Amino acid sequence: MLTNRIAALRTATRTGFFFLTLTLLSPTALAEVDALQPEEGQGSTAREIVGKLEMLHYNKLELGDEISEDLWEEYIDALDPTRSYFLTSDINEFREWRDQLDDELRSGKVDHGFAIYNRYRLRVSDRLENILSQLDKGMPDFDFDKDESLEMDREESQWPASISAADELWRKRLKSSVLNLRLTGKEDEEIRDLLERRYKGQLKRIKQQSSDDVFELYMNSLTRLYDPHSNYLSPRSLENFNMSMSLSLEGIGAVLQMEDEYTKIARLVAGGPADRTGKLKPADKIVAVGQDKEGEMVDVVGWRLDDVVDLIRGPAGSFVRLETIPTGGDGSHKTILIKRSKVKLEDQAAKKAIFEFSDGEKTHKVGVINLPTFYIDFEAYRRRDPNYKSTTRDVAKLLEELKKENVDGIILDLRNNGGGSLQEATMLTDLFIDQGPVVQIRHANEKISRHNRSRSRAMYRGPLVVLINRLSASASEIFAGAIQDYNRGLVVGNQSFGKGTVQTMAPLKEGQLKITQSKFYRVSGDSTQHAGVTPDISMPKLIDADQVGESAYDTALPWDRIHAVPHATYFNLEELLPKLVAKHTQRTSTDPDFIYLRDQFEFESERADRKFVSLNENTRKQKREELNREMLVMENRRRESKGLETYENFEALEESESEETPMVGGPVEIELEDDPILNEAGYIMADFIRLADKANETPQVADSE
Repeated sequence: MLTNRIAALRTATRTGFFFLTLTLLSPTALAEVDALQPEEGQGSTAREIVGKLEMLHYNKLELGDEISEDLWEEYIDALDPTRSYFLTSDINEFREWRDQLDDELRSGKVDHGFAIYNRYRLRVSDRLENILSQLDKGMPDFDFDKDESLEMDREESQWPASISAADELWRKRLKSSVLNLRLTGKEDEEIRDLLERRYKGQLKRIKQQSSDDVFELYMNSLTRLYDPHSNYLSPRSLENFNMSMSLSLEGIGAVLQMEDEYTKIARLVAGGPADRTGKLKPADKIVAVGQDKEGEMVDVVGWRLDDVVDLIRGPAGSFVRLETIPTGGDGSHKTILIKRSKVKLEDQAAKKAIFEFSDGEKTHKVGVINLPTFYIDFEAYRRRDPNYKSTTRDVAKLLEELKKENVDGIILDLRNNGGGSLQEATMLTDLFIDQGPVVQIRHANEKISRHNRSRSRAMYRGPLVVLINRLSASASEIFAGAIQDYNRGLVVGNQSFGKGTVQTMAPLKEGQLKITQSKFYRVSGDSTQHAGVTPDISMPKLIDADQVGESAYDTALPWDRIHAVPHATYFNLEELLPKLVAKHTQRTSTDPDFIYLRDQFEFESERADRKFVSLNENTRKQKREELNREMLVMENRRRESKGLETYENFEALEESESEETPMVGGPVEIELEDDPILNEAGYIMADFIRLADKANETPQVADSE
């Protein structure tokens, strides 16, 4: 379904390592929880981290009073992002320490960081104890006919000024939690049992927190001030980091992140078990995990990320069930059965297809190469296996096959390609341009490297379209940027992610520091950082750039530019582009799929801007029905315009989207059906070929260095 493809492209990026629970604060004393103390060696590790950040990080920040105040704010926001646990009196007390944190860290102390965390831990434990006490007496008596609402986004709100204000806030949060479960069809007793298990589990985990957890959280609040991709890895996190490929190679093939109290899908590994089901999408929230086909579902709301990963990870051939809240839906839950398997390199490999597109005068054969990631089998490469797999080697073979098929042009699809090997990005560019620079790298010492170059004549010299979207990042942006700067082909789609930084691992006495040390720059001198690559021809947005991408991070390094380097140019795109854009605009202004894409993005953007959610059950049901009606109208309008059978009701639409799909198999084939973006890219290519022929344009090299 088209709606499935759209949902699969949406994600969000706000992450954190904290526990957000829905509990009531009573005027009773805080629960008894042992205070955590810094361990021996953590102070010296903190001093070591400060030294490496100041000496090695690309962003030359010196830890002083200004950074100290930012650290204070960042740390409290990491603990209590919804401003729901701490009281105003807590914050006022902590505020006295704002300009002391830098001096403390330099002297090898983390006492204030632990003091703040211990207060947070006490507040959370107290809330959990109180709500469990209430649930032990039965389901709280909520009036779901009362017209009241809950503030959803409290990032800019004040902390509760009093216990009574906190009580009221948490009463609404608990009511919302109960209502959400009621709307999924659960009965009161089932809801009470589920919430009781949830909060008991959260209480157990908060009491199991160690000084390592506190120290890591505190240090990462510091590293985020330098940039969002630098972070401290404790010995435990370092082990998980080194095993991170295990989740994709011996699991479901998904990258997870935290958002508030939920574990969320950040992205799917191409060709992995989750990707092949077609039912798990980026930005879906995981609320429960069950082992095998009938094992008990374990509620994981509020769990720490690595504990959820441990539940999902398992041996190839076994099954896991995920209960999720699908993104873009009405809040209802669905359960997905996934067979764990090993993601083979060939499942993520480049693949090709050939389609025909007419320019109104002539039909053209267009080859499409889909590239999910920039990969290389390092192990086989290191042992000098002559048949080692890599992006460049595989694409070269596909190019030879497409040339034998006499294709008139090639589309390279880099949508959702999050990057990978810089070496492969450079070598892939070498297949399409003659000798010349591909990317510039400026290091923390301000030296600029231009060693990443194309070193041979282009293997393919015909018309080229590079397809990108907001999830195309890093190596994808290097390749697309080079193709655009050389005027070698058209870049089509959406503004890319904007990750133009390079990280390295710096060893510490305890753990390691992942630190940003370099930035990428195009041959034009423009950075790929923050701004990404802007397409020559834009497609409808499927992802909100304000929510997803480098620019969504508060501490992202800025865009800037350095000197351009001499480079060749190929097609005269300045002359061709206005005509290509005009044809594209004319074609898509009345296209049912493109009208649907634009309406869908606007519809979801309006819903994402909601600041409050109603706690009236009838109002929520009416909103859900209204939402379902609007989704049905949009889909049926699209189908009717295309001469397809319309759905009688929303249930029929929902059923069509939940049809069984294979759980295992090889890589997903390239298809035009339900992919209007790729389809339109084909017509853009047909226009490109026709206009270039009429202008007698051939990809000759001009102005070379």
